Amino acid sequence: MNFASDHTGPAHPAILQAVVEANEGYVPSYGSDPLTARVQDRFREAFEAPEATVFLVPTGTSANALILATLSEPWQEIYAAEHSHIREDECNAVEHFTGGARITTVNAGDFLDPEALRTTMAGASPHGHHNAQNGPVSITQVTDLGRVYSLEQIAGISAVAREFGQPLHMDGARFANALVSLGCTPAEMTWKAGVNALSFGGTKNGCLGVEAVVFFDPKHAWEFELRRKRAGHLFSKGRFLAAQMHGYLKDDLWQDLARRANAAATRMIDGLRVIPHVTFNPEPHANMIFAAMPAAAHARALAEGAYYEVHGDPDSVPDETLLTCRLVCDWSSDPEQIDRFIGLIRG
Repeated sequence: MNFASDHTGPAHPAILQAVVEANEGYVPSYGSDPLTARVQDRFREAFEAPEATVFLVPTGTSANALILATLSEPWQEIYAAEHSHIREDECNAVEHFTGGARITTVNAGDFLDPEALRTTMAGASPHGHHNAQNGPVSITQVTDLGRVYSLEQIAGISAVAREFGQPLHMDGARFANALVSLGCTPAEMTWKAGVNALSFGGTKNGCLGVEAVVFFDPKHAWEFELRRKRAGHLFSKGRFLAAQMHGYLKDDLWQDLARRANAAATRMIDGLRVIPHVTFNPEPHANMIFAAMPAAAHARALAEGAYYEVHGDPDSVPDETLLTCRLVCDWSSDPEQIDRFIGLIRG
C-alpha cells in the first residue's frame, strides 16, 4: 500500500525492454544516435509540430531550470502561482541556472490567475532600470495540488503573457495524466493554447529517469544545447535516455499508463468519498489526491503498512482530529491494495 508518489513505483517492462534492445553495438554519442532522432520525430508527430526542437534530460529539475534559463535574462522575473513546482520543489535551481532571474508569486493557490498576472506584470518595473523586468510565465500541469488547468485557462494565461511579450512555460512532470484527464491532444494542451516550451515528464509515469524538453519555436535550440552541456545534463550514452522515451511513446504507452494511474486514483476517490469525515481539498482532477481524514483512520492505515504523506502525527493528537494527507497513484497501483487501504480508513 504505497501511495507516496508516482515516482516511487516500478518502471514499465516495455521501457526496460527498450533499454535492453538499445544495448547493442556501437552508436554515436551525445544524442547523435538514430534512436534519439526517431524519438524527436515521434514528438513532432504527436504534437503536430514539425518545427519543434526536442531534447532529452535525466530529471524534471534540469528540464524546468534549463528551459527557463533559456527563456529569461538574469534581470527578469519569472511569474508563477504560489504552489508552483518551480517555486516550492526545485531548491532554487531556476534562480541558479538563470543566473539571477527570480521567481515572483502572482497569487495564492496552485492555479495561476490571469487577471492577477496582468496586474502584476503591468505594475512591474515602476522605476525602470532600477527594477527587475518582466520575464516568462510558468504553470505546473498537473498542479502540485492535483488539479488540471483547462485548455481555456491555459489560453487565458498565455494571452496575458503575450500582451507583455513574454513566453509561457509548462512544467509537465504529469503531462500525460493531465492530457488524459482533459481528453484532448498534445497540441491542444500546448502550442495551440499558447505554450512556448514544455517539460514533458516520463519518470513519474513508468520510465527509469528521462524527461523531454520541447521548444515549439526552434530559435531556442542552440542556446538550450549549450546550457544543457554546461550544466552537466548532456548524457554521453544518450541512446539510453532515447530508449526509455522510445518505449514510452511507442503505441501511445505513455497515455495508457496515465489512464491506469488516473483510474486507480478515481477508484480511491470514490471509495474514500463515502466515508464520514473524509473530505478533499481541493477536488482532485488526476492521480494525486489531497484529503483530510481523522487521525485514528491514519493511525490504522499506517499501522498496517500503508505508506503515504500525512501532514501531522496521528499518534500525538485526538483521534477525531482531521489531518491532511497526500495520496498518489501510479500506473502499477494495485486495485486490491487500494480497496484494502479504503477499508482501513473506513475502519
